[in-house]
Amino acid sequence: MLSENAFPACPIATTIQLVGNKWKLLIIRNLAQRPWRFNELHRDLSGISQKVLTENLRNLEKNGLITRTVYAEVPPRVEYKLSEIGRSLQPLLDTMAEFGSLYKKLVNESNPEVKE
Repeated sequence: MLSENAFPACPIATTIQLVGNKWKLLIIRNLAQRPWRFNELHRDLSGISQKVLTENLRNLEKNGLITRTVYAEVPPRVEYKLSEIGRSLQPLLDTMAEFGSLYKKLVNESNPEVKE
């Protein structure tokens, strides 16, 4: 997790530092539904490379937003899920989804020739 000294002064900047890229937000969106395995996430997040997915999962885990569970099976099974702190992001995701829907609706109403 980030140490207190690593936090920006602005709370919005802190949030952006933790989840401020497209892939992290989409990973969190998926993990809000249920635990996911790496390959499931990779298949679902069209366009993400394995390297970028790995980096983002490690970063989210380091910052305490997700947990990684390794099961002692053959072959090994690893699942990722939101931590308690990560679950607290749900209202933010809901607000972003509402805004995205409203924005698309308003753009389509003002520009009927624009397709989604």
